[in-house]
Order: sequence, then C-alpha cells, then structure tokens
Amino acid sequence: MPESPAAATPYEVLGIPASASDDEIRRAYRRLLRQTHPDVGGSAERFHAVQLAWERIGTPADRAAYDGQRYTQATDAGDNGTQARPASAGGSAGRPQSRPRTRMHGHPGGAARQRYLSLMREWTGRGTSVDDPYAPELIRSAPQEIRHALAKALAEEETARTVSRLGIGYTAWHDVDTERHPGDVWSRYLSKLDHVVLGPAGLFAVLSEDWGGQVQLKRGELVGDAIPDDEHPLQQLDANARALSKALKVRFTALVVVVPDDALYDAFTLPGRGRHPAVVVLPRARLADLLRNGLPGMERGSFEKVFELRSRLQNGVRFVD
Repeated sequence: MPESPAAATPYEVLGIPASASDDEIRRAYRRLLRQTHPDVGGSAERFHAVQLAWERIGTPADRAAYDGQRYTQATDAGDNGTQARPASAGGSAGRPQSRPRTRMHGHPGGAARQRYLSLMREWTGRGTSVDDPYAPELIRSAPQEIRHALAKALAEEETARTVSRLGIGYTAWHDVDTERHPGDVWSRYLSKLDHVVLGPAGLFAVLSEDWGGQVQLKRGELVGDAIPDDEHPLQQLDANARALSKALKVRFTALVVVVPDDALYDAFTLPGRGRHPAVVVLPRARLADLLRNGLPGMERGSFEKVFELRSRLQNGVRFVD
C-alpha cells in the first residue's frame, strides 16, 4: 500500500519542487542533513524525516517508483481488491472462501471518496476536465485538505478489510448517518460514524483516520502537527455516537479511533464516565484483537443480546448518501 497521501511528500520534506533535478535533490538532502543533525542542535525527528525522504527519491530508480505509486479507486472489504459492495454477506463473489466472513453493510470510505472527488473538482476549477483524479502528481500537488480526504477514505477501507476477517459472529455497518446534522452533504459527512461493529465482545463505534503524521493525547483530545486546531476528533466521535445511541436506544461498549501503525507509539484508553463509554485510540494492527476480546475485565455479551442488538441496528441504521 502506498504511503499516506496526507503525509508530507519527500519533495516537501526536502523543500524542493517535484520538478527538481537529481542534482538539486542531492544538494537539498546534504544541506538539510547538516542543518538537522542532532549534534549541531537539530531535531532528531526532522533528521530522520530527511533521511527517509532521501531513501524514497534519492536515486532515479527510487524516484521513479515513488512518482509512479498509485492509490486504488476503491477496495473490497475482503482481499480481492474489487469495489466494496453496498451490502454483502462477506466474501468475494465467484470465489470460495475458507471461512465465513463478517456480515458487512454500507460502503466503507464511500463518503470520504466522494468528498475527495468533490474537493478535487473544485480545486482544479469548474470546466476543467480531470482525466484521472488519482494521478500521483495531481494528488501530491493538491492542498492538504484534499489529500486528507483521500487518506481518510483509504483508512476506512483498510479498517473494513480488517473487520471483514473477524468472522460470521460479527456484523458491521459502514458510513452510518447519525442524523445529528441533517441537511447538506458536508454536515452529514461530519456527523457520520465510519464503522459500527457488533460482536460477542460488544458494540463499537469506530473512527478510521490518517492525518499523515503522529498523534498524541493532550487534555483529553487527540492532537498532532497535521490535525487542524479547530478539529476535535474525540469530541466529535463522542457526539456522533451519542446521537446514534439515543436514536436507536443502544449503548456502545467503547468508542475506537484507529490510526496507521506509525502514527501512534502505543494504544491508550480513556475510561468511561457516566453515559460516556470508554475511548480507545490504537494502531490499526491492534484493532482485530480489541474487537475480538473487548476491554480488559469486560463481560462478553450473550448470544440473545447480540441477536437483539443486531436486529435493532439492522432495522434502524441509515447510511450517508
């Protein structure tokens, strides 16, 4: 999978245009190595970023490989790389599966991709024909907001792929409309739940994100260099989950934020309080374990309770258009 479209490109890290010559790339790399080296007061993180940038585009072959990497236009919740279906019983059409898959409903990443395409059309200008909105050079030159929309779509699709492998005992709904802000498409996009996952370990509201950089907890909220100051992911997730809980009369076991493995040093949990469920922020590699086993010390739901919740959700969930 290509690196996050929301992340700074090697060209941005080195402070040069994508059209720079190989000599210009080499000179920028050597200059920044001297400036960012910890021995001369530079930042170790910045020094490491410069080295990674050089590894990606330092030679003509590496540069060609980086410049040519593409982002798929859609992915299946399974393994075959085809477009996600609005609702499936799990598994890839026309191919036998070794085990039953999670019951999947909705279109993971669909709203985020629509937003990406809408923003891309707006940015390139009305009347401008964009033959390939996923062209690598177009994505790299786009503003951060547009690149983040694509990164979020990819993150949601990757989470759906993980959830699809949990097995037949699980059901998932993607791009769930909480109707917290009915009206225009942008309001509904902000008030959606990326994933609602039900299984023996409980009912989880899951936010899939990729801001293109590392995140941390500060004063009860997620922050990071790439997260806008006016964006409050945990607060928004809590509000959206409470809206759905109230509408469908269900209670979430936990709220979960999934980020790329390299965006978080370790998972952390904020204990629940009152009517607010616990919040877990974790790297994607640990998501399946959480959904299977739940929170430490938590009782697993009975079959009857899971069946009742599934029926209530199936009858009440609405999806973002």
